[in-house]
Amino acid sequence: MQSRRNFISKVATGLAGTLAASNVLGANERLRIGIIGPGDRGKEILREALGCDNVECVAAADVYTRRLEEVKGIASGAKTYLDYRALLDDKNIDAVLIATPQHLHAECFVAALDAGKHVYQEKTMAFSVAHAKKMRAAVQRAGAGRVVQIGHQWTSTGQVADAASFLKPDLMGRITAIHAHMYRNTPHGKPQWSRPVYPDMTPENIIWKSFLGEAPQRPFDPNRYINWRFFWDYSGGNIYENMCHQVAFWYKLLNLRIPRAATMTGGLFLWKDGREVPDTMNVSLEQPEEILWSWDSSFGNDRLGVAEEVLGTDGAISRGQQIRYTPQKVNRPQANEMMGQTRTEPRAHMQNFLDAIRLGKEVNCPFELGFRVSMACRMAVESYRQGRTVRWDAEKEEMI
Repeated sequence: MQSRRNFISKVATGLAGTLAASNVLGANERLRIGIIGPGDRGKEILREALGCDNVECVAAADVYTRRLEEVKGIASGAKTYLDYRALLDDKNIDAVLIATPQHLHAECFVAALDAGKHVYQEKTMAFSVAHAKKMRAAVQRAGAGRVVQIGHQWTSTGQVADAASFLKPDLMGRITAIHAHMYRNTPHGKPQWSRPVYPDMTPENIIWKSFLGEAPQRPFDPNRYINWRFFWDYSGGNIYENMCHQVAFWYKLLNLRIPRAATMTGGLFLWKDGREVPDTMNVSLEQPEEILWSWDSSFGNDRLGVAEEVLGTDGAISRGQQIRYTPQKVNRPQANEMMGQTRTEPRAHMQNFLDAIRLGKEVNCPFELGFRVSMACRMAVESYRQGRTVRWDAEKEEMI
């Protein structure tokens, strides 16, 4: 394992000889990408990108030397940096994948757009209202020529087309409620999300100041680094990890706005391992469209799995592994059930991002959708932490 100093010594070499490059690519031109934050999820999306045609990873940046060593096993020729800004200085890079902890999303996103890169930003897009507004300003500065895809990959599944075909007034009537849930379980002694602290997680191999970013300054703590999802300083917990995907899917299809009000209850009922974020929770989002979104989740039993029910006066849409329309016989006595049939292509969300860069196609999860989802999720988190219902002032764009 190389030390921090060894990696720092490579930065100057990595920056030498870069050439100016346009952000406009031909349909078959090779796309050169970099990744910021190649942790577990970062490596997943990097592999997805490299599984698409004419894509090359030329650089990776991370605050932990082990992550940069691991990238070499995926893209052996990639330059590696401990400072993501050095990666962004490379004019050869067309697009950047960002998969840092959530509190660093805005910092890296803004810098990447300002550096002229196309951006694939992992979910949840923005950590806070202030971050979301900074990110929006960067998108506006970048203009229409820059592609931004937010990593809510369910918005690229075949179920989107199926759901759209079911979401018709004559099939659904008036929709007033959406009920969603997400349940998981793990073996005894293996807490959800828990990762081991390795001996090389030391100040020598982790740039602690860069990891903290704008978060409260704390002494070096390898557990806080590797298990960042446990702590409010860096994470929105299960709301940002899982509810966000289910919200994004239906916000896209129903074009739902930021909730008028959010209420979240729950607690740490199962995993007493030092984490701050709850493992059991219930969320209620009151939509301005007069739809009530309800979501519940727990890490203690997986029987209910992951699903949503969209409930209208004339029909319901049930989405899990499959998607199905069921008529309400009281209003549509002669109607029949329908099953979704549309196939999801491999690496669909990443391919959509690349096609948007090369061919000018629309992205399936644009910035504006990511903004609305982020605000809904932040409202839920703030409700839980403050112990009250949180409301949205649409004119001022702030929580009250």
